[in-house]
Amino acid sequence: MRYYMGVDIGSSSSKGVLADQEGRIRAEISFPHDMENPRPGCYEHDAEGIWWGDFCRISRSLLRMSKAAPEEVKGVGVSALGADCVPVDENCTPLRKAILYGIDARAEEELREMEERIGKEKIREMRGNPLCSEDVFAKSLWIKNREPEIYEKTYKFCTASTYLTAKLTDVFVLDNYLAQLCYFPAYHADGTLAKEMVSRFIDPSMMAGTASCTDVVGKVTRRAAGQTGLMEGTCVITGTDDAGAEAISAGIVGLGDTMVMLGSSMYMISLSDHPIDDPRLWNSVYLVPGVHSIQGATNNMGTVTKWMKERLFPELEEKEREGGGNAYEAMMRLGESVPAGADGLMALPYFSGERTPINDPDACGALFGLRLHHDRRHIYRAFLEGIAYSIAQNIQVLEENRVEIRRLTVTGGGTKNRLLLQILADVLGREIFVPEVTVGASYGDVVLAMIGCGEISSFEEAGKLFRYASSCKPDEARHLFYRKGLRRFTELYERTKNI
Repeated sequence: MRYYMGVDIGSSSSKGVLADQEGRIRAEISFPHDMENPRPGCYEHDAEGIWWGDFCRISRSLLRMSKAAPEEVKGVGVSALGADCVPVDENCTPLRKAILYGIDARAEEELREMEERIGKEKIREMRGNPLCSEDVFAKSLWIKNREPEIYEKTYKFCTASTYLTAKLTDVFVLDNYLAQLCYFPAYHADGTLAKEMVSRFIDPSMMAGTASCTDVVGKVTRRAAGQTGLMEGTCVITGTDDAGAEAISAGIVGLGDTMVMLGSSMYMISLSDHPIDDPRLWNSVYLVPGVHSIQGATNNMGTVTKWMKERLFPELEEKEREGGGNAYEAMMRLGESVPAGADGLMALPYFSGERTPINDPDACGALFGLRLHHDRRHIYRAFLEGIAYSIAQNIQVLEENRVEIRRLTVTGGGTKNRLLLQILADVLGREIFVPEVTVGASYGDVVLAMIGCGEISSFEEAGKLFRYASSCKPDEARHLFYRKGLRRFTELYERTKNI
């Protein structure tokens, strides 16, 4: 028997899958972890304790649960939070806590510095979009400017997938999809390092090399084998970010396929044969050769529902701890008792700024229209509707740019919330599909490893693995109602953003 392992490190949990050569899942496991928020606008992870620690726990657990022998594991794929930054020394030991993706907005001054030195028009000409908090290069520059003693010790700046691959193989590599998407201006379109540009800001030797996400870039070292339980010499592919791997797990491999990933935040990927010229969304190459991807992301999805569970429904959380049922399920049932529109209550879910399409790191959450008859059920429903409106704004940009959406697939933990799925279908006026395999990015890592190791010949061949378990159809009357609500939602932000 041949097995393939996939491990994904997310914002609030890490997940792993072991599948056989037919793509059938033989074992899966998940471990929760925390995200540190040391001060407003700053979010961090302990890379050694969480990223590598979780990988080792997951690897050993999957081998034990499946009873697979280490030598039967033929390939390993990793994915993780995409646009992170952790400086490491030559032994791949982190020199500080990892600075997380676009929810971390600490590098605003560095983004302005880059704009001034490169030029806004030049940036738009080179990449088609303005800089934003998702750009990793500015986080590296922040470390150079604010923590020079750490910068002086830095051997490489890593994102999470680069760090994990290096811990496994001693090879520092970044997949070209992520390099183009989040590392402007560090890499040329062909993946080679733009040394002349990088040297204007930091030492170019601190950047990782690039490769295709499915390339076998190294093998598990003796040291990593001892920590993970894997066999020394096991093949390891480049890997990618969590959203890209999640898209693969959902069968997003052909033109017109669009994924909305509902995790701690929302990430959208839509596949096209051409980029769009619109600064509200991001453009890049895709994991599938010859295909272009258009991305959008909101900062706040599961983070908002978690906030509501802790602040508005603490007794449900306590009841869950005592074995009295799932708190999120109970919240959902309460929200279902409130009609569409939450009896006139509207919410802006910008708890930690916002990425696309408004690209405003200073955006704040808001409740508008409160009346004496409103209670926490209305607040819950209003925030779910606000999340759906935010997603709809991203879809609107695609439609305005005539990007065809052939199939809209929803993935992530948010798919367990049937109320949210129905609201999203009603707001969008589109049928939305949920994959049969809902493990997510870690299963996408398995598929990428199978391609890299030659078990599957191509992405087209991999498409045969994917099935859809269910779909959610929109209600036409509610869609017409929510169309008006979307206009009010957009106007509410525009009228309050400068206050």
